[in-house]
Amino acid sequence: MVIGKEETEVRLDGQGIPLWLCMEVTYRCPLQCPWCNNPLDYDTYRKHELSTDEWFRVLREGREMGALQIGLTGGEPMMRDDIVEITAEAGRLGYYTNLITGGIGLTKDKLEALKEAGLNQIQLSIQSCDPAITNKLIGADAHDKKMQVARDIKALDFPLSLNVPVCRESIDQTKEILDMCEEVEADYLEYVQIQYYNWALHNRDELLPTKEQVKRSEQLVNEARERLGKKMTIYFVVPDYHDKFPKACMNGWGAIHLTIAPDGTAMPCQEARAIKEIDFPSVRDHDLSWIWHESPAFNLYRGDDWMKEPCRSCDDKEKDVGGCRCQAYLLTGDATNTDPVCYKSPHHHIVEEAITEASRPGRNTLPYVMRSVQSAASMRE
Repeated sequence: MVIGKEETEVRLDGQGIPLWLCMEVTYRCPLQCPWCNNPLDYDTYRKHELSTDEWFRVLREGREMGALQIGLTGGEPMMRDDIVEITAEAGRLGYYTNLITGGIGLTKDKLEALKEAGLNQIQLSIQSCDPAITNKLIGADAHDKKMQVARDIKALDFPLSLNVPVCRESIDQTKEILDMCEEVEADYLEYVQIQYYNWALHNRDELLPTKEQVKRSEQLVNEARERLGKKMTIYFVVPDYHDKFPKACMNGWGAIHLTIAPDGTAMPCQEARAIKEIDFPSVRDHDLSWIWHESPAFNLYRGDDWMKEPCRSCDDKEKDVGGCRCQAYLLTGDATNTDPVCYKSPHHHIVEEAITEASRPGRNTLPYVMRSVQSAASMRE
């Protein structure tokens, strides 16, 4: 069985333009999630955030290129005092705007201001139906606040998208989590197994569920889909480690997705900064058009000339474009290697060994390394 494949086969053709701008407006965040996709050294960039005017320029240049959708994320985007102004400018320029938030700082007044500013959709993360587990996983007493924010979002007639990052500690609550999402009348549920980059990779042995857990969870999701119909759209994504083929990450390097980090660094995805050998350009030095079309970083893994075997001669290379360059780099040290998730990869044993170790009976469990400035500093020492 190929788990969750119906969601991963959808491909978009950006026709040479970045359809989606992911604006990481800040790395600041009051939560300490041990799977955070911010870089492990995120604190070194915190003092160099783009100004309001610089973000406005990024928005204008993106629209001039034909970009259609904005994801306002972080960190926690509500930590920016100008988030309403940035949202309003994006709406004025014609973007579809999506706020991706943990809910902290999202008061009723802020929600009303964002509604007035033209915000189209809110994606709220919530980790469990159990307050104790939620609060443990994020390192803060915030479960009840998140649930209230979900209700406030619905009260203002925003489409409510709940993002549930699923790990070993929460996956056996699938039915209860689905019931919770139905209760708050979520329009969309992204029931997404954690992907293992940055902080999640550091905590992988404690977070990775077993394949049996994922299968049971998928069955419950499918039952809920059948019961709910169009009442709630549920997206189910497995961790790459439990799939046979890698996903076409971001539909390919530099295909439809452009991330701008808080300090202005431009990347093909949120994780690309992990590839230390690449000198990613900054919007402070170049316009978006040059970055997208001309920069060496964005052209590096476009097409298939860069591919090694077995990708180069593989019949599936147009489907999965060799998988994820960041994952290949983090697991093998070489971003041009076939993503080790692929069963054809000569490095597939790395993934198999990780699954075996995470599931080994009697293995001593360790506390999560929570995302914090102190943890980041200790890991650099």
